[in-house]
Amino acid sequence: MTTLDHPYPFTALVGQDDLRLALLLNAVSARVGGVLVRGEKGTAKSTAVRALTALLPEVEVVAGCRFSCDPAAPDPRCPDGPHAPAQAEARRPARMVELPVGASEDRLVGALDIERALAEGVKAFEPGLLAAAHRGILYVDEVNLLGDHLVDLLLDAAAMGVSSVEREGVSVRHAARFLLVGTMNPEEGELRPQLLDRFGLTVEVAASRETDERVEVVRRRMAYEDDPAAFAARFAGDEAALRTRIAEARELLPRVALGDTALRQIAATCAAFEVDGMRADLVMARTATALAAWAGRDSVLAEDVRQAALLALPHRGRRNPFDAPGLDEDKLDEVLDENAGPGEEPEAPDDGDGPDGPGGGGGVPPQGGGPEDRTGQDRGDQDGGPGDTSPAPAAPSDAEGKGPAGAAEQPAASATAPFRTKKLTVPGLGEGAAGRRSRARTAHGRTTGSYRPRGGALGSLHLAATVRAAAPHQKARGRTGAGLVVRGDDLRLASREGREGNLVLFVVDASGSMAARQRMGAVKGAVLSLLLDAYQRRDKVGLVTFRGREARLALPPTSSVDTAAARLASLPTGGRTPLAAGLLKARDVLRIERLRDPARRALLVVVTDGRATGGPEPLPLARRAAGLLAADGTASVVVDCEAGPVRLGLAGDLAGRLGGSAVTLDALRADALAGLVKDVRGGDGARGVRDVRGDRRAA
Repeated sequence: MTTLDHPYPFTALVGQDDLRLALLLNAVSARVGGVLVRGEKGTAKSTAVRALTALLPEVEVVAGCRFSCDPAAPDPRCPDGPHAPAQAEARRPARMVELPVGASEDRLVGALDIERALAEGVKAFEPGLLAAAHRGILYVDEVNLLGDHLVDLLLDAAAMGVSSVEREGVSVRHAARFLLVGTMNPEEGELRPQLLDRFGLTVEVAASRETDERVEVVRRRMAYEDDPAAFAARFAGDEAALRTRIAEARELLPRVALGDTALRQIAATCAAFEVDGMRADLVMARTATALAAWAGRDSVLAEDVRQAALLALPHRGRRNPFDAPGLDEDKLDEVLDENAGPGEEPEAPDDGDGPDGPGGGGGVPPQGGGPEDRTGQDRGDQDGGPGDTSPAPAAPSDAEGKGPAGAAEQPAASATAPFRTKKLTVPGLGEGAAGRRSRARTAHGRTTGSYRPRGGALGSLHLAATVRAAAPHQKARGRTGAGLVVRGDDLRLASREGREGNLVLFVVDASGSMAARQRMGAVKGAVLSLLLDAYQRRDKVGLVTFRGREARLALPPTSSVDTAAARLASLPTGGRTPLAAGLLKARDVLRIERLRDPARRALLVVVTDGRATGGPEPLPLARRAAGLLAADGTASVVVDCEAGPVRLGLAGDLAGRLGGSAVTLDALRADALAGLVKDVRGGDGARGVRDVRGDRRAA
């Protein structure tokens, strides 16, 4: 007997109260809209989702239907239909379907047999994961790493309850209603705010810091691995009680009243926290109703509205990509009190200890998690919000007043306000992960030609090219009717060109020359702007800094640009300029990344004034290092930070040796191009326009 035969019992989970409550509320009401689980690895996210599946009631389906149609109300658009009223019925457990990060679009939504559709006029459809998840759970681990087009399809289906497959005028539609659960580690990158908004609830999870609780987690897990059947039997009574409570809450849900006072509190809360659109109001209303049903009440109370806000609003309050999700609970209580009904006493939040509280009953511990569970502010690993640009304390100095790199260290400068930058691209045509920066061959984008498939599953058919390939052979194939006689070797697939995401490796000069005349604030503002651009274009980013006697990798390549922003905010300056060390460190990082992900092309962004003062023969060494990067074929851009009336042009020389371009801090702004062109026509600013000419063509 394997662990798959006996899922880990839901009631055996220790801690993670908000996570369990959010899952249970979605089990009570599918209209809540799913849940996004954010948190560090190893916190039982997947275990909790799989454990919930065993608590869901069995579903009645039409026997033999691949799309799990409900016999009481079969889908009239079902590809296996129409279903006769007297067709046999069957019961089966609710399914949990897992969507792999590397899944294709056809695997998600299903695929049509285009060859049979053209030759025979039939809709031969192979269902995808959305059909398999209908009336069950669709679980997406690392949802932030899914391709944008897959996330769009997934969330559209979750919102509409219908999946559509369109291929060259042939379409199939079927019902796809499921509980959507996504998990992600924020250190690996964020979801776009508009996609975050499509998840009904969100919870932050972190490993417990309580010794006794951690001991109990380990004890239970080891007992489960030793004898899954005995462990499951130990919690069978609690599981049965929880299953019954879910069924009772589902029956009560239609009778729960959402009064005017609760509705006004919901609207006032969403307005006070300035959330976009009306989806938050609807999600809060549905969540509060589900909370009341879960507690066995037929009316929504202020405590339900408060708990609904804590689950539905944190991820909707981000005003820019570098904001951390969270909610000011003091402000929330103030808004709820101000909008309490006439004659009502403001209600204190329920602590979950009562038998009818959100966390009582069914063997589930109280759901009253503290601030650590709500916002992740007490996890002990925060080093300032990504958007926090306040000066960070300098590292301790040694006896000679020098930092660890042997440099006289100055306090970290605050970044200036970010701005919209020009698009920097990698030349040529790549084949990397989908994104929005450089040109690439992709499965989505504009059609640029056709090619013959080399076996395997068909992609997007190029209809005109297929007809042209089949047309000359119609007489030899004995065509007599109106249909086109198509064979496998006639099929042509569309060759498409779109955009890819790149690895943008920042090499930032943090030496004393950069701190002169308060330039570092402007430099940090420019790099922060480029990080924001990288976030929007779905890039991975890395950060190398150099100062004193050495260069260091401040941030290994990651999809989390907000982590890079946090490292940048605390970057100190001072000391000499070991430019060669910075370039060689960047070359080592790029070499390793090429081995890890050969398809992802890199863009090297060197932020410096071009001076080199560290080590023996610093300038010749820097030039040789630049030549090595150029020989590797690394695409590069030098952001020239030189200021003052006398300019040496060293950054431009460095760009030439790297085989890339140089752009000044002022010319980096997206709105600076028109002014630069005007300057060139008057005889000034030629270097700035020459440096961004490639970007103007790409844009």
